[in-house]
Amino acid sequence: MTDEQLYKLKFPVGKFSVPENYTPELLITWISKIQNLPQRLKQELEGLTAQQLSASYRPEGWNIAQIVHHYADSHLNAYIRFKLALTEDTPTVKPYAEALWAGLNDGKDLNISASLQIIEGVHARWTILLKTLSDTDFKKGFFHPEHKRIITLNESLGMYAWHCDDHIAHIQLAKQNPY
Repeated sequence: MTDEQLYKLKFPVGKFSVPENYTPELLITWISKIQNLPQRLKQELEGLTAQQLSASYRPEGWNIAQIVHHYADSHLNAYIRFKLALTEDTPTVKPYAEALWAGLNDGKDLNISASLQIIEGVHARWTILLKTLSDTDFKKGFFHPEHKRIITLNESLGMYAWHCDDHIAHIQLAKQNPY
């Protein structure tokens, strides 16, 4: 497999790029992606067998079940980061080793029901929060030690909207051409 082929499998929707401007329309689109992820995910997963849940989208990539568990881990962390940024003065957030989390037993379990419940609950709460934020709120942020910079809630929302699409595309790839 060439580097270019591997890149396309890793980033089927492309890499996230920070926009120059955060328009109200863009924020509405991103909030909609957060709101709709649980339903989109359920549709993609409907009727999948244990064998299909164990399929990966690329060599040495996560399987579908690990992607679902990762969504739960990642988006729970994101929601908490939003709340921290809204209630503290530019807090420093704690990074986590997502690949190591995915390798823990709960991240490798083919039973995805608990993670789907987490995703549904977190996204319901997150959507309520997002729909109440002002322009000033979206300009608040947190310091991310891995990136060594402040990430605004505008940018973070965009990144997680992209994250929703990216992993849905990974699941689709694993269903179409499993590794």
